[in-house]
Amino acid sequence: QVQVGESGGGLVQAGGSLRLSCVLVGDTFSGYTLGWFRQTPEEEREFVAAITLDGGNTYYGDSVKGRFTVSKDNAKRTMYLQMDSLKPDDAAVYYCAAGTPMVLTNSYEYDYWGQGTRVTVSS
Repeated sequence: QVQVGESGGGLVQAGGSLRLSCVLVGDTFSGYTLGWFRQTPEEEREFVAAITLDGGNTYYGDSVKGRFTVSKDNAKRTMYLQMDSLKPDDAAVYYCAAGTPMVLTNSYEYDYWGQGTRVTVSS
C-alpha cells in the first residue's frame, strides 16, 4: 500500500519562503509522478507542480512559475516544494499526490494523497 505524507507548512510573511516535503512509502520510488496541489474553501483543487520520478522532469502551474521549485531526493524517497516570494494568494492547504497520470494537472488521475499541510501567508 502506497502512502504519501506532507510536512513543512506554516505561517510566513508575504515575500518569504517555505519548503514543503512529501515522503512516499510502501512502493518503489520510481515509476510514479508526484504532484503538488493546493485548495482553499473557496476554490477547486489547483495544480501547483509535478515531477516525474524516473526522469525528473518538472512541471508548474502558471500562478507559481518562477517562484516555486519542485525537486526530489530518491535516496530519501522525498519530494520537495521550495516556495519563494510567497503571496497572500498562495495561502491554502497543500496536498502531495502520487500516481501515473496521463495529464499531470488532473487531480483525479492521481491515486494516492496525503493529508495536506496548511500554508498561511500574512500580508
